[in-house]
Amino acid sequence: MKIAIAGGTGTIGRRVVSAVESAGHIPLILSRRTGIDVLDGAGLVDAMSGVDAVIDVSSTPSMRTNTAVEFFTRATKNLLEAGRLVGSTHHVALSIIGALAVDAQYYAGKAAHERLLMDLPDGYSLLRASQFHEFAGQLTARMGIGALHFAPRMRSQPVSTTEVAAELVKLATGEPQGVVADLAGPREERMADLVRAQLAHDAGRAQRVIEVPLPGPMGRAMRDGSLLPGPGARLGSETFADWLNAQGRPNA
Repeated sequence: MKIAIAGGTGTIGRRVVSAVESAGHIPLILSRRTGIDVLDGAGLVDAMSGVDAVIDVSSTPSMRTNTAVEFFTRATKNLLEAGRLVGSTHHVALSIIGALAVDAQYYAGKAAHERLLMDLPDGYSLLRASQFHEFAGQLTARMGIGALHFAPRMRSQPVSTTEVAAELVKLATGEPQGVVADLAGPREERMADLVRAQLAHDAGRAQRVIEVPLPGPMGRAMRDGSLLPGPGARLGSETFADWLNAQGRPNA
């Protein structure tokens, strides 16, 4: 089976490519690094010739609402149209738990993505997952000023990218299921604690982290539990501590 992976060079995309290969299938990476831009769609149909299913884990680094909505709307429409033209009958997409409820900033883009799929009569599977274990490390790079480190006041239930990737490939190799049960990590965590653990791991010693409430609907959702899995969600097995312990220390 030939499976196209949109965003196949990103954090989750690399895991999906590995999972496709491990399952004995052929991955086709769709990303700017491989010369295929899902945003403008140029060359997409030719590149996807012979594809049986599409796994969309493409993303944008922008947190701006308009930019995120435009990216996910255009990319999703291009992938759906290319899939239709090459005869691919299954579009698998990854979204975030709480995206529809928040519908602001980056999450507004994911919400637009979800609505496009849910307007389809069939032919898709949509998996919503919680934040990845890697998210804490991404925050350490974004929310620091010199020796000062910050973390948003946030309730999270981080999940393994390996477990998410395996679920996406399982979906892609089966029949379309529409919206499936959410997937989250095994336990709730405070993001500030995860950032502290990440910084201590990277530096080899404890670091001070200041927890700050972020403004707007995104910040409110981080605090009130809107981004946590609800009843019926499936829980992975790898905790953040398990994942962090498995990571080699930088420059070790």
